[in-house]
Parts: sequence; structure tokens; C-alpha cells
Amino acid sequence: MDLQELAPPVLTSLKVSFIASLIVFTLGSMAAWGMSKRRFAGKLLVETVFMLPLVLPPTVVGFILLVLLGKKSWIGRLAEAWGSVPIIFTWQAAVIASVVVAFPLVYQTAKSGFASVDRDLEDVARSMGAGEGQVLRLVTVPLAGRMLATAYLLGFARGLGEFGATLMIAGNIPNKTQTLPTAIYLAVESGHTAEAWWWTGTMIVISFLMLLLVNGKKH
Repeated sequence: MDLQELAPPVLTSLKVSFIASLIVFTLGSMAAWGMSKRRFAGKLLVETVFMLPLVLPPTVVGFILLVLLGKKSWIGRLAEAWGSVPIIFTWQAAVIASVVVAFPLVYQTAKSGFASVDRDLEDVARSMGAGEGQVLRLVTVPLAGRMLATAYLLGFARGLGEFGATLMIAGNIPNKTQTLPTAIYLAVESGHTAEAWWWTGTMIVISFLMLLLVNGKKH
């Protein structure tokens, strides 16, 4: 098998991970900032729900998403009526799976970053007439920047390695939804060891670079 045939899962994985990482970083950071600023009844319950995908088996997450987004669900019917395209078994479904499973990591990391910000510095900015938006943009985000960058990188890496939920709702369709983890699984099942090693090596290199960036942000 030549490089041209080996490339599609790599490109699909990078596309899915990049888009998913942008989405989950935005959602996770907003949720973390909001939760770090507020105390309300049921906050512990909400945060427990946020963290559930971290402890649930990926196949369970995939099954829930399949029920929520399948053709028989109201979301699935609405999507087909609006765009005439089903959600499941598309690369967009792989993005959704990656967002869901990566959310707890991004949320918890971003929350730690916001919690590390000295509240006195924020209060000083407010006392000088800065609005909440300015405080967030000019004080909070820069001071939490290292942890926020780590949150993004962890979200990207988690999305890149997602297998179970992706297989459940996106399938393993070559040149369409096949990502690196699902390609490795199929290659091993089919006895194509050389392909499995090539994709495994690619995953190791990408993951190593991501971890190197994460560790670099901590020093």
C-alpha cells in the first residue's frame, strides 16, 4: 500500500481533531469561566455531569450519542429535514464524539487556570473602571493563558485518540469517517500489520509532539 492510500485516515483525524478542539476549547473554557464565577444550588450536580464522559466507557458515550443523534431522534429528523444529510456515519459525527469525550479534560484544565488567577488583581482592574469583559480579556485570560493553552492541546490530543464513541456514531468508512484509531483497529483485524505499524507510528509522533507542547507550557 502506497502513501496515497495511507494518508486519508491521517488527514481525517487531523481535520476532526482540529475542528473538535476549537469547539470543545470554546465550550469548555466558557463553562469553566462561568462555573468559577458563580455559586448556585446544584453546581456540584452540573459539574458531575460535565465530568461523566471522562469515567464512562467510550462505547456508552457512543451509544448515548447514537440514540440522541440517530434517524429516529428529533435531532436526527431535524438535521435531515434541514440539510437532507444524516448526522451519524459522517465525519461531523466524529467531531461531535471528540468534543464530548474531550470536554471534561478541557473543562477541568481551564477551570484550574481560572482558579489560579489572583482575584485581587481582577478587583484592582475593576476599581480602575474596567468592565467585566475588559477584566476577562486583559487580566484573567492572560494570567490563565498557560493553562488555557494546555487545555486546548489536551483537547486536541484527546480528540485525536478517540476510538469507541467515534466508531459507534461515525463508523469506520474509508476515505470518509475512518480516523487513525479506527484504521489501526481495522488493519489489525485484517492482519495488515505493516499498515497498523505505519498508522501507529504516525499516532505516536503526533501524540508525542502534543505532549511535548503540553509539558513545555508547564515550564
